[in-house]
Order: sequence, then structure tokens, then C-alpha cells
Amino acid sequence: MSDTIRLTTLPNGLTVVSETMPRVETISFGAYVGAGTRNEDAPENGVSHFLEHMAFKGTTKRDASAIAREIENVGGHLNAYTARESTAYYCKVLKEDLGLAADIIGDILTHSTFAPEEIERERGVILQEIGQANDTPDDIVFDHFQDTAYPSQPMGRPVLGTEESVGAMSRETLTAYMTRHYGPHRMVVSAAGALEHEPLVDLVRMHFADLPAVAPPLPEAARYEGGEFREERDLDQVHIVLGFPSVAYGHDLYYPTQLLSTLLGGGMSSRLFQEIREKRGLVYSVYSFATPFRDSGMIQIYAGTGEKEAAELMPVTLEELLRVQKDVTDDELQRAKAQLRASLLMSLESTGSRAEQMARQLQIHGRIIPTGETTAKIAAVTIAQVQEAAALAFRGRPTLATMGPADKVPGLAAIAETLAA
Repeated sequence: MSDTIRLTTLPNGLTVVSETMPRVETISFGAYVGAGTRNEDAPENGVSHFLEHMAFKGTTKRDASAIAREIENVGGHLNAYTARESTAYYCKVLKEDLGLAADIIGDILTHSTFAPEEIERERGVILQEIGQANDTPDDIVFDHFQDTAYPSQPMGRPVLGTEESVGAMSRETLTAYMTRHYGPHRMVVSAAGALEHEPLVDLVRMHFADLPAVAPPLPEAARYEGGEFREERDLDQVHIVLGFPSVAYGHDLYYPTQLLSTLLGGGMSSRLFQEIREKRGLVYSVYSFATPFRDSGMIQIYAGTGEKEAAELMPVTLEELLRVQKDVTDDELQRAKAQLRASLLMSLESTGSRAEQMARQLQIHGRIIPTGETTAKIAAVTIAQVQEAAALAFRGRPTLATMGPADKVPGLAAIAETLAA
């Protein structure tokens, strides 16, 4: 671990990690909770996201207006997000305002009041957010894809929840979930920037003292099944997501899979972009990405195309998926390595990205991974390993989700048959 990174575990089990970054004047500070959508029971789907909204709606010593006013009085930024395996509450402030940052985030995570009138107001906001997502086909198609890939289980449910689950969400559901999952053993407080570690630990010890002493339950294991979802809508474009099972964090093929996704559809020089958009003009947008989880993973391809072009799009895509299992050039692998390495190193220049990375590494791997170790693993990936990752993914059972006039998009059986050839 770098000399600039320090790690402390408090007596209650809460982990505090920091990185001192010279030549910056700011600090990013966040509390990263190792619980998200996949930790929810079916009736409480969306509770993680609802909690994220409610965190800024008042505590025993600050109302919603005071929370916003205090952080903006010093020019700071306060935000949060919810993902399938985590929820984060974070802010960025000038270095002299670290105490305020720790105070506010500690306050909202330990002393939120969940006032009934605020719950009702935020319920309406979230329902509007769900409605907006439903009206955005290139957004909601990913929710349908996830549900089809992981049916009837937490991993497949939408992060926002449903209109039914959010509409029925009670104050007791919110507080019980928070008590159950927001204990110190599932949380990492991470900070990066112009700071010293020991004063940070003192602040965390002071402002996070009232976290509930609980042992959070483990989430249900992810079970990828795959399948097909189609929704006909009167749209100008067909929105298509095609995906396959892939590897989890920590798997030997993790970095080969990331490089596979990059060279396949990770930029303008990628195979899919060059073949489908540049050479054939079939799409405006096409890309691929690999999504690892703790015990599962997927590699996905998205394309938006016209009804007429849809017939040509899928055969071309499948041809690239077959070809990449047998034919990867050293030039494109080196280009993908450069992209992945540059993305990593550029992210290290951001205090916010660095704080988030340290928290995620501790929660997933149990340690801070040195940057040199990561870049060495990227550099060591071979063509054979990328081809192995491609074969592992693209010979698995596909998942297909479409929205719009998709009659000319072949079905799951035809896709699987082509890829098995």
C-alpha cells in the first residue's frame, strides 16, 4: 500500500481509509455502504434508492434546507447514488471544511428523522423518476434486460423500484432496512485530497458513533438464466441490448474480459463501432461494456437502429462475436490496454474517483490494490486470454431485450444457433 494511503479500523468495525494527495486544495469524503438493490426483499424493491433520496431530507438537528445551505455556504457539493451492490453518500469540499463534510454525512446516516411529510413528498419525486425512465426507451430497456437475465431474484429488480413498491413504501420499511444494512461492518468511510489521516479518523469516530451494531445478512446468490424480452412501441428506433454471462470480480479472466469489451465496443476505434457505424452506417450508437458483480457478471452490447437496418445489424454483430473468439490482433489488444490503463490513471487525478475506488476495493477485495499491480495485470493479458474470455461469454446462454419495431431482429434461438456454429 502506498505511503500516502492510511487505513484504520475503529473498535466498532467501521473502516476508515484515506489518501493524501499533494498539490490539491480539496477533499472528497464519502460513506460507501456495501448494500444496494440486490440486498432488497421483493416487497421493498427500491428501498435503497428511496433511502438515498431521504438522506438529505432532514435530521434531528438539520432540516432539508439547512443541509443544502450549510454545504453550499462553503462552496461544497453533496450527492449520493444507488447501485445493485452499493449505496454511496459523498461530498467534495475545500480542505478547511472537512469537519463539516464529516458532520453532515455522519448526521444523515445516523440521525435522519424520516418525517412523514418528507417521505410523501419524495415518494412523488421518485414516482416521477420512474415515469421518466419508462418514457426513455434507451434507459428502461436495460431494466428489462436485467430482469430477463436474472429473473425472479433481487439482482434482476430495478434500482428505482416499481410504481407499486415505491407507492407502498412505509417509514418502517425505510428505517428497518437502514438499521439492518447500515452497520459499521458493511460501511467504508473514504476520503482523498488535502488531508491528514489521524484528524480524519477523529472526525469519523465522533460523527459516526451512532451506527447500529448489526451483522448484516448476506444477499441472495445471483443466478444468471438469460432469455428474451420484447416490447413493441411506436418508436423511430429499435433499442437492442444483447448480453451474455461473464466473470465476477476477482476471476482470472476479469482483466481479459475488460479488454475484450474495450476492443469490441469500447470506443470509436472498436470493432463494433467501425464495422456497424463507420462502414455500414447502421446505427448512431453502438457500444459494449462488461459488468462484474461479486459472484456473477455480464458482458452487454447496446445498439439503437432503424427498423429497416435491424435486419442487417444482428448478423453483423454476431459475426464479430464469432470472429473475436478466433482472431484478435496485437495492435487492437495494445490499443485496448492503452485505453484501460489511461482511464485508470486519469481517474487517479480526481479526489472523488480515488475515494470511491479505495472504498470499492476494500469492500470487494478486502485490500487496497496498488495501481502498479493493476497496470501490470492489464499489461500481462495475452491474445489467448482475450479469446478465452470471448469463448466463455459468447458460448453462454444469451439475453436479448428489445424495445420498438423489432420484428426484423432475430430471436434468441436463432442467435444461440449462430453463435454455436
